[in-house]
Amino acid sequence: MPIGRLLARLKGASARLTALDAAVEKVLLNQGRNLSASYGSRPAAALRDFEFRIFSQFGEDGIIQRLIAQVPIGHRTFVEFGVEDFSEANCRLLMMKDNWRGLVIDGSRDNVDRIRAAPWFWRHELRATAAFITPDKIDDLIADAGFDADLGLLSVDIDGMDYWVLSAISVVRPRILVVEYNAVFGAERAISVPLDPGFVRGTAGRSNLYFGASLGAFDHWARTNGYSLVGCNSAGVNAFFVREDVRPATLAAMTVADAFVDSHHRESRDADGALTYLSGDARLASLAGMQVANVITGAIETL
Repeated sequence: MPIGRLLARLKGASARLTALDAAVEKVLLNQGRNLSASYGSRPAAALRDFEFRIFSQFGEDGIIQRLIAQVPIGHRTFVEFGVEDFSEANCRLLMMKDNWRGLVIDGSRDNVDRIRAAPWFWRHELRATAAFITPDKIDDLIADAGFDADLGLLSVDIDGMDYWVLSAISVVRPRILVVEYNAVFGAERAISVPLDPGFVRGTAGRSNLYFGASLGAFDHWARTNGYSLVGCNSAGVNAFFVREDVRPATLAAMTVADAFVDSHHRESRDADGALTYLSGDARLASLAGMQVANVITGAIETL
């Protein structure tokens, strides 16, 4: 086949795929609008009862829609980091359905280039930054976006220094905070992987399960900084906090023991990177002897 004809066919196929993606996106957004409207009329219940997924990894979209329906939002702005190419993220529905402005940060330049090339990028006020996030850099990265300190929502998911990065943020005080916790670390201890600006999950410890911080660690940060834990998703991945000065009475503060949800996904890997599908207590056992920092005392302990 002549190269010109082949290129024309490929271009036509690409155009058809782009049109299909756009059509699917419209269906998803309409579904998100319908679900948000119907769920909004439900009586108060556990946050995970409001889950639905449009662009989020699990049911975070529904939980966030529930929260913004209850928490008064001063500025419809968000910051989310660890988004990859933003195709699966906690804040994309906020941007596309509710027209929030946002900043997304990812360590991969290729991922950020894909965000900027997406057909929806020009339609929204979204800033996409490529940067390896460390505690000493995060304030400057957020400040460059020019958002008011009274941020609507912050979503933290970098599979590593999450606790230390969150602790280093001073330029914004989000009304809603979403953090990924490591359920393998359990519900009792307030622990995080020790501070290491060069930390990379998968190379820093065994089993691909050594990363981030426990729910107890994030709850300690929250209570120290004027936030309340209001629930976790049913997958045992993300926890949701609301700033105390804007938390409505309909959102009860929860203890770690009551809010904690264990995860059941099996993402452990061997030294060659192949999935080993560890579950239950075997996940924590695979990390025996690994060091963690007690975020309350500052002591280095072991798993």
